[in-house]
Order: sequence, then structure tokens, then C-alpha cells
Amino acid sequence: MSEPHELTVLNPATEEVLATVPAASEEDIDTAVVRATRAQAKWAALAPADRARLLRRFADTVDSHLEELARLEVREAGHTVGNARWEAGNARDLLLYAAGGAERLLGRQIPVPGGWNVTFQEPLGVVGVIAPWNFPMPIAAWGSFPALAAGNAVVLKPAETTPLTALRLAELALEAGLPEHVFQVLPGHGHIAGRALVDHPDAAKIVFTGSTRTGREVMERCARLVKPVTLELGGKSPNIVFADADLKAALDPFSFLDNSGQDCCARTRILVQETVLEEARDFLADALASVVVGDPADEKTQMGPLISRQQLDRVRSYVPEAAPALRGSAPQGPGFWFPPTVLTGERPDSEAAREEIFGPVAVLLPFTDEQDAVRLANDTPYGLSGSLWTRDLGRALRVSQTVRAGNLSVNSHSSVRYWTPFGGFKQSGLGRELGPDALTAFTETKNVFISTEGPAQ
Repeated sequence: MSEPHELTVLNPATEEVLATVPAASEEDIDTAVVRATRAQAKWAALAPADRARLLRRFADTVDSHLEELARLEVREAGHTVGNARWEAGNARDLLLYAAGGAERLLGRQIPVPGGWNVTFQEPLGVVGVIAPWNFPMPIAAWGSFPALAAGNAVVLKPAETTPLTALRLAELALEAGLPEHVFQVLPGHGHIAGRALVDHPDAAKIVFTGSTRTGREVMERCARLVKPVTLELGGKSPNIVFADADLKAALDPFSFLDNSGQDCCARTRILVQETVLEEARDFLADALASVVVGDPADEKTQMGPLISRQQLDRVRSYVPEAAPALRGSAPQGPGFWFPPTVLTGERPDSEAAREEIFGPVAVLLPFTDEQDAVRLANDTPYGLSGSLWTRDLGRALRVSQTVRAGNLSVNSHSSVRYWTPFGGFKQSGLGRELGPDALTAFTETKNVFISTEGPAQ
């Protein structure tokens, strides 16, 4: 059976068709990479200040369309309008941050005998970015904008279900004056367009965000061409709550309900010291009952739908109706709705406690002491993010050093800032995005030695 030549984009809150867009073929990907290769040479030849100026103009153009982009994200991804505004703003801010790096992509002068030694950070060429559906706009930006600032061209393949904001960003890039074919967006099926991009010999690097299973395949295919990859994959992050913590702040349900739980950083394993377990259970029950789930375009809504019927079925498979749980409510009727849920009867080794559900579902697990908390926190193949809550500074430092995760927050649930590096340990991925070194990840280091010794007499 042949694949359809179009992608159908649904509104996950209503199941209505929003748009149909062409699905890129292998030939389309090849054409895009060829065009990007030509455009990249001219883009890289621009003075860094000129490249930065164009990116700042791109940021200004995005800024003038923030509400449009946010509303588009609400419709295609089901994000609450408040979250969607943050996402559009994050794309704008990252453009500005990356633009500053274009003029500060510095090499080094290394002392050596007999001459001078200098290094240069040169762009890779064409970077392929494969973005997910859970945060379509910001994650597309994280891979694309630092690569552009470093002098690369980008071919971006958005997720099948959420291509619209990426396509609009590409239009805004041209409107801002970026050269044609430097930033191209090609929606398509992962096993066709995504695979063709990964396998293309002239795509110098792949940035992939998605499941660990697919990330392994991307890594294997890139290995055949000795092609570098950045992988941001799954997570099953702990929220470690000690008895001395501010329980109200520590047990904020949006630590795992933000974006309907469709977040690799979601704190879906709530680890609570057993002396305050009952108090935590009571607080969570009240908190879940008060969460407003509904129309994501409504300013009062706190949680919207899941992205698709497939995702809804997956989440349901982890939560049998008879399972001991604390539950909130969700709308009935059209849309992919699931209520906020905390499972209270799970063992630490159960599927729900170990596998990434990617929905508004967490598990509540007790621990005895600091050592037990760290053991439980690390008892997972993932290591992307996590929180720990305590008023004991020494304990905070000890636990931060022993939990195996790339992004930890003490007395906070915040994981992502464009100023700081982001990425995972273990099966949560390879490499880092964002932060002061983001541009360097899209360059090769060239070493040049210049002899100062005269010719032999």
C-alpha cells in the first residue's frame, strides 16, 4: 500500500481537519539538500555581522507574528494559549541569542614551538533537523537557529501531525531577508522523508528529537556515514520530595501535566519521603481536582488534549480503570482528552513507573532516606531531567551530584533555558543543545600551524 502524498493535520481538541500539506518524497529531500548545499556556501561567506543582522531581522519578524504563531500552535498541537505564546517567544529569543553567537564563534591561539598555531570553527555544511510533535516550534528552533548562526544551511522535517508552525517560520525567514534555500522546511513521513534526510550523504549532521527507539535507528544509520548526531530522546524524570520541602511548591501538578504530560522532562515519578506520604497524597488529590482541562484557546484552560487518537490509546493502556489512582476530570465528546492522573499503587519496577507514558499520568512512590531516594531516582534507563526539593543545602548538593540526569533543578521544576545547555544521560540522548556552546556543536574545528622558522641556510 503506497503512502499518501499529503499529510492531514487535525485539531486535537475537536478532531476537525485543519489543513492538508504535501508530504515530501525521497526525491524532494534530495532536491532540498542540493539546494541547501549551494545556498550554504554563500551564507557561510557572509561576514558574521551580516549573518547576525539577518537573524536579528528574522527575530523581529517572528516577534511581529507572535500571536499568529501561538494561535496556530494551539490549533495544530492542542497547547494552551499561554504555553503557545511562551513557545513563540522562545523561538524569537533563541534567534536573538544565536545571532549574538555568530560574531563570537572564536577559535584559539595555542602556544607551540617553531611557529603559531590557531584554530577555526568552520560550519559543517547542511544540517538536517527532525523535530517532534510535542513542542513543534521551540524544538525546531533549538536545532535550526544555532546551526544557521554558525553558517550552516538547515533542512527541517517537522512531525507529520504538526508541520504548520514550522512552515510559517520558513515563510517568515524569507520575509526577513534570509537567502532562499538556507532554511527549508519539508513535512513528510518519518520513514520516508526523515530516513532520506538521515541517509543523505550531503547532510553533514542530524539533530533528532523523539523516542529512544527511533533515536537508536537514527544513530545506526548515521554511523554508516560516520555522521555526527545530536539526540534528545525519552525521559522518566524523578521529582524527589524530602520531608522538609515546601510541599505545595514541590507537588505542583504541572510538573507533570504541562503540555498534557507530553514532555520528555515531565516529572512523572513523584518520589516522596514516606513520613509525609499521606500529606502529599491529600495535596495531590485536591490539586488534580482543581485542574481546568478544556478548550486550549480559552485563557482559563490549564491543560488541553493529547495530540492524537494513537497517543490517547497509548496513555489509556497504562491506566486500567480499576487501578488505584488520584484522578481529575476531562471533557467528554470529540477530542483526545485524558484526565490528570496519579497512580498510587504501582511498584517501582512496574511498566507505568519505568516507561515513558507521554501523557498526564504520574506515579507516586515512597522512599525512606537520601540513599533510597537516589537509588529510586537512578533506577531507570533514562536520565534527562528531574527536580529535588529540600531546605538542606548540603543534601541538595549531594543529591545533585549523584542523580544521573543532564538537567536537574533544586527547589524548582524548570528544565529549559536557552542560555544553558540541555540534553540527557543514558538513553535520554547524546550531545547538548542551547547554551553558550550551541553554535560550536554545528562546526568542525580546523587546526592550522604556521611556521615562523626561516628557510634552511
